[in-house]
Amino acid sequence: MKPIYLDYNATTPLDPEVVKAMDPYLREYFGNPSSTHWYGIQTKKAVEHARKQVAELLNCHPDEVVFTSGGTESNNYAIKGIALHKQNQGRHIITSQIEHPAVIEVCRYLENIGFQVTYLPVDSFGLVEVEDVKKAITPHTILITIMHANNEVGTIQPISEIADLARKNNIVMHTDAAQSVGKIPTRVDQLGVDLLSIAGHKLYAPKGVGALFIRRGIKLSKLIHGADHEQNRRAGTENVLEIIGLGKACEISFQDLEENARHMKDMRDRLYKKLIQNLGEIKLNGHPEFRLPNTLSISFSNIEANLILSEIEEVAASAGAACHSDSVDISPVLTAMRVPVEQAMGTIRFSTGRMTGEEEIDRAAEFISDAIKRLNPSLSSTGQKKVDISRIKLTNFTTGLGCACKLRPQVLEKILADMPLPDDKNILVGTETGDDAAVYRINDRTAIVQTVDFFTPIVDDPYHFGAIAAANSLSDIYAMGGKPLFALNIVGFPSNRLPLEILRLILKGALDKAEQAGISILGGHTVDDNEPKFGMAVAGIVDPRRILTNSNAQPKDVLILTKPIGLGIITTAIKRGLTEQSTVDRAIEIMSALNRDAAEILNNFPVNACTDVTGFGLLGHLKEMSEASRVDAEIYLDKIPTIAEAWDFAAANVVPGGTLNNLEFVNDIIQWSDQISDVAKIILCDAQTSGGLLFSVPSSYQGELIKQMQQKGISHASCIGKFTKKGTGKIMVNKS
Repeated sequence: MKPIYLDYNATTPLDPEVVKAMDPYLREYFGNPSSTHWYGIQTKKAVEHARKQVAELLNCHPDEVVFTSGGTESNNYAIKGIALHKQNQGRHIITSQIEHPAVIEVCRYLENIGFQVTYLPVDSFGLVEVEDVKKAITPHTILITIMHANNEVGTIQPISEIADLARKNNIVMHTDAAQSVGKIPTRVDQLGVDLLSIAGHKLYAPKGVGALFIRRGIKLSKLIHGADHEQNRRAGTENVLEIIGLGKACEISFQDLEENARHMKDMRDRLYKKLIQNLGEIKLNGHPEFRLPNTLSISFSNIEANLILSEIEEVAASAGAACHSDSVDISPVLTAMRVPVEQAMGTIRFSTGRMTGEEEIDRAAEFISDAIKRLNPSLSSTGQKKVDISRIKLTNFTTGLGCACKLRPQVLEKILADMPLPDDKNILVGTETGDDAAVYRINDRTAIVQTVDFFTPIVDDPYHFGAIAAANSLSDIYAMGGKPLFALNIVGFPSNRLPLEILRLILKGALDKAEQAGISILGGHTVDDNEPKFGMAVAGIVDPRRILTNSNAQPKDVLILTKPIGLGIITTAIKRGLTEQSTVDRAIEIMSALNRDAAEILNNFPVNACTDVTGFGLLGHLKEMSEASRVDAEIYLDKIPTIAEAWDFAAANVVPGGTLNNLEFVNDIIQWSDQISDVAKIILCDAQTSGGLLFSVPSSYQGELIKQMQQKGISHASCIGKFTKKGTGKIMVNKS
């Protein structure tokens, strides 16, 4: 069954009547409205009819409606248009701290080109105080832009009072009404605004279409230049199909506004009451009275919002905060309202719609209540959730992904820098070189190498997750030139969320991988956790005379990488359900492959430095190697093996947060060629899980070494660059 949709503030489905109205313009009427023949006349008439439908909803003149590509363009046109047109009269703008990014980011852009912006605070309900607006006005104020209703908590602002202030001071008033149009009255004569933005997909029209109300007499500098479409205000051939849809959606909203608002409010309040009945008192965010009839923002204390969403997969809703391994990103709206962190981090927005039914609300209330009881130990638990093991997607039960959920490298470096270095002379490798394992001398021929690694799922199948985690843990031993001896399990498991059979499959995958490596797993340690986590502590041995570390690379060494990169991006796409099965299978094969064969080949060559590429990405680990060795490096994008699909996903912004942290981490030492695109930079910094070995060796051994690796089936082994000279660890990235 499809999840119960309670995310209407994010987007709405197309109303069937809207689809019906659009259909002829998809199939039959295709003319350009600017053409004077029959085909153009039909679409021109349709566009103008849609303009009248929008105007009727807003109670304005049709010539005051300009069609745009959506709410974002409408906001950009309104704010930039006024700012640039009136910049000689003043350069001060007033807005609020809780605006949508389509307003906030425009204001920040204008600040960068010389405008001053006042960001007004809000009270604990998310309301802007009219008196604060009055105090912020200066002789240089040219625009006030305050949203009509907030998209997260639903609070409705006193727009008519603010507009009255603006009018008395000869200031243009704009409101972003994307969330309010179609839910509450938005008559521009009652609101008193000069500019009002509409987003079609918020009121059952298509995505990619919107409108801007521009009161007669208001002049804007054009945002899009070209021909004289839309009364010479917005160039570009009209998006006829979607304009028809927007017009019909506005007509329906106008006819049924009160009835629809009452229904959405009934469904919203029904959900709220049932949750209170099941869970006790819940914190409501937003104004209890002046609030959109469909919006319910509530906080569950001390539970991460993304965990709640993963646990209520039967309900589609939105989070008010994103929790990461080292931070909690609380929405600016909740921050401005001063919602305490322990409540803000567990904030969920439920938003009802015209199609929401009582039976859906009742089922959603049960799903949500059961999930909160499982996640909150202080509430009486309903026991383990009943799930079909064959349909479990393990990545749905976690927020971080594999090695991409490590602490940001900048944070970790700072912490380690404050730690005292041990003075035991038998410690051959500690924290000072940035290696992922420690080495302790037993005698002149034997040293113990020890490592530990664990993380959250990167694939949905529990068996493969266990195998990948084991391969990743073993890799640190191989990268030091060592041989693993045995391992211990490290387990975090949500026994209240997943059946124990899932844990058995994880451990079976790890055990099979350990057997492939020729070692045993001798027990371990478990904790009950809200997320599944798995890894191993691995002990091995190494010859003290042949320890491989980050810190001994030499000028003129070549750099060789044994596995392709892009795994962090691919696993992010897996979590989002965007990958083909063939891509999933290939990623699993790469991550599950032991680095043992590559390490054994290295024993036959005079390798100077080695590491494995994991959470800090290729460039992050190369940075550790070049800085520890005090040599500069040069690498070539075209020589680096990558997973082809990762490029498309990176271009679509399907990127883990750890990858972006890595890009920030290396920027101070990287010199990028002009030919390196932003997408390529992301690929090179992508956080890997169970990636390949990265090592340096004198260039004379390059050919034979790669030949032996390919004979062993390590087909991706490639020379990706070289160390150039003694230096401070600078890295030059060229295309070829």
